[in-house]
Amino acid sequence: MFEIPLPGPGAASYGFAALAFAAFAVYLALGWRGGAKAALLMAAACASILWAVLNLAYAYAPAPALWSAQVASDGVRMASWTLFAVLLLAGPGKLGRWTAALLGVVAAAFALQQAAIALYLALAIAGLVLTEQLFRRARQDLRWSIKPLCLGLGGSFVFDLYVYADALLFGRIDADLWAARGLAQALVIPFIVVATARNKEWTLDIALSRGVVFHSTAFLASGIYLLTVAGAGYYVRYFGGSWGKTVQIGFVFAALLLLGWLFSSGALRARLRVFVNKHFFAYRYDYRREWLRFTNLLSAPEAGVSTAQRSIEALANLVESPGGALWLRDAQGNLAPAGHWNLPQARDEIAATHALPSFLQRTGWVVKLPEYRAHPERYAQLELPAGLASLASAWLIVPIIAQEELIGFVMLASPRTAIDVNWEVLDLLKTAARQVGSFLAQIHASEALLEARKFEAFNKMAAFVVHDLKNLVAQCSLLLTNAERHRANPRFQDDMLSTVRHVVERMNRLLLQLSTGDRGEESIRPVDLASLAERVVQAKSAGQAGIPVEGPGQLLTVAHEQRLERVLGHLVQNALDATREGGGVRLRLSAEADRAVIEVIDTGCGMSDEFLRERLFRPFQTTKASGMGIGAFETAQYVKEIGGRVEADSRPGAGTRIKVILPLQHDHAPASAQARQAA
Repeated sequence: MFEIPLPGPGAASYGFAALAFAAFAVYLALGWRGGAKAALLMAAACASILWAVLNLAYAYAPAPALWSAQVASDGVRMASWTLFAVLLLAGPGKLGRWTAALLGVVAAAFALQQAAIALYLALAIAGLVLTEQLFRRARQDLRWSIKPLCLGLGGSFVFDLYVYADALLFGRIDADLWAARGLAQALVIPFIVVATARNKEWTLDIALSRGVVFHSTAFLASGIYLLTVAGAGYYVRYFGGSWGKTVQIGFVFAALLLLGWLFSSGALRARLRVFVNKHFFAYRYDYRREWLRFTNLLSAPEAGVSTAQRSIEALANLVESPGGALWLRDAQGNLAPAGHWNLPQARDEIAATHALPSFLQRTGWVVKLPEYRAHPERYAQLELPAGLASLASAWLIVPIIAQEELIGFVMLASPRTAIDVNWEVLDLLKTAARQVGSFLAQIHASEALLEARKFEAFNKMAAFVVHDLKNLVAQCSLLLTNAERHRANPRFQDDMLSTVRHVVERMNRLLLQLSTGDRGEESIRPVDLASLAERVVQAKSAGQAGIPVEGPGQLLTVAHEQRLERVLGHLVQNALDATREGGGVRLRLSAEADRAVIEVIDTGCGMSDEFLRERLFRPFQTTKASGMGIGAFETAQYVKEIGGRVEADSRPGAGTRIKVILPLQHDHAPASAQARQAA
């Protein structure tokens, strides 16, 4: 094949390969457990040793007899590894036929030295196809054990493919490739050793799938295409004269570009998929794979892709359709365009009384538009909207049904390749469309629930605001009542101005909170409870000294000052409302261990044990005829939020004592630190 080998690199490469395969054979012999797989693996290792030794000898003494011997041993080596892949893939039943075929290839190559390159190239392609099938057909949980073997065999066959493809193109075996081949084959041994360690008995559970057949068919077709290109390139170079090599390079480059275009063609993949499903399987679809792909597409959100687009694409992929559009029912019951995929946005709305939604609701049929145009009598009482009927690319109308109600339909465009829409396709589309209907209905229900929760939050906030407004109105009413008697009192006038200013500020904050949803309050910080209690008493008494405050001059806690002032105001207002003339309300401040305690004590009507136990701190529960039942609930919620608690003690006719127990701050420094942490 070539005149002068590279004795130095060649001898080193094949000597290393001989030693590596010999060590692998010893490893197999030491762990021998018997069985056909182990025997064939040992035979492949021994054939590889023989091939490496013959090439080593040829590197030192390039005799024709040694070259012929290594050609035969190369065929035996490749055939042995191929047969090992066949045994793992198909079992012993098909081993005999493959053995006869591969031995025939080796014998032909030995007899016809010039044909060896093409035959061994075909053998390398067959080995790659078998290796690819072996990996794809292995169960997912067993791929861990077979992956190293597939990497090793795949690498070996890829290198052989490269060597013989180059030889077929240029009419000779490249000396450098020949010298490196031994080293390359030796480098795959560690992968095979790892696979052998993971598969003590070489038992694998192989399952055939449409994906395996599809990819293997595509891979085999690519190999045949490359063989054809190689042969044509050789012919062009041989008969091209001085232009031969240039034309050959251009021809090979153009062929590779064409192959890349064919692989990227969606229409070609669709035709190949239909061909495989039609001629290799009883059913068109691999339902497990299709349903997993369908579910993943529906449930995996993607930036910039709407729910409607995902729904259309999921249905379109089932029938190789390149696009579609979705119509959904609106609040008035009409079918309005809701989304599109690879088609222009539809604009025509379909009335609820139109014949199309009525037909789809009544029958649940998938409408095949080419059939409808050719034989409208098969679709009795069906009439298409003008815009949809005039759309040339419209192919199928698939009803979307949720809970036995039509919520819309998907129009799919004509497929990339001709598809027979038989009963299997129709059943799959109907089932998938129901899944899409459930998915869309769930999305709409979630959106409605989110909207309802927003309204609920707004209503809850509005209830607090209204309650605060009621208290402010009570302050203004008390102020007006006292104004008649104390209008000439300068001190009362100052208190009145201060109270009105406070009421205006509070009302402005409440309006801001109602319009924006933002409480508009400061962050948590140290609060002096004595000063806070004095402000609350002053606001509630409007200048009267009727609510005494007992306790130390300063008592600190950490809270939102305005919210704490508001909840304490609720408690004082409740005490005032429950106390008749002649009764009394007072505040008491104290410190118990590491807790600050605010007590609001009144001598009013009191509450029953049942109300204290089951209703006091629940929303919209009150003993007052005009009350809302919000103040006590807000008090309990907020005090719990800042790490405190509220206790109540009351007896009917004997009054009530409410204790607000809060974390105590002993000085300003720790309070400030805790305030920063809380903020």
